[in-house]
Amino acid sequence: MPFYQMFCIASHFREYKHIKDLVTMSAMHVMNEGGVVRNIQFNGTQTLPERMRRHKQYYTVGDYWTMDFDTSPRTLRTLAGMMRRDHRVIRWTMLKLGEKAEDVVTSPEQTVERNLATSSSKTADYWSS
Repeated sequence: MPFYQMFCIASHFREYKHIKDLVTMSAMHVMNEGGVVRNIQFNGTQTLPERMRRHKQYYTVGDYWTMDFDTSPRTLRTLAGMMRRDHRVIRWTMLKLGEKAEDVVTSPEQTVERNLATSSSKTADYWSS
């Protein structure tokens, strides 16, 4: 199954029940269709970069969140349809990160030690003064 990331801007409400229900609905849809939700991250409530219109309403503030998941392309289309119809969603996008989660994970970088004595004399003179 391909590995995706969904970025969503939801309309802001005073109580977080609405955003919790939206995230739960999205994650449960992926899991009920045989997918795996890897990570859900709430990025906070922020002022939108410009006034946005969705479902005949204007918004200036939104709740930003992301979800990383593995699922089939068919489930991805149905999830996009759910986002399109939901009145709490202002904007969303889905990115394909790779065919598997292992394609996206990077190995830890190795530390390279540098010996100043083998560097050019100009650099060594700079550090010694």
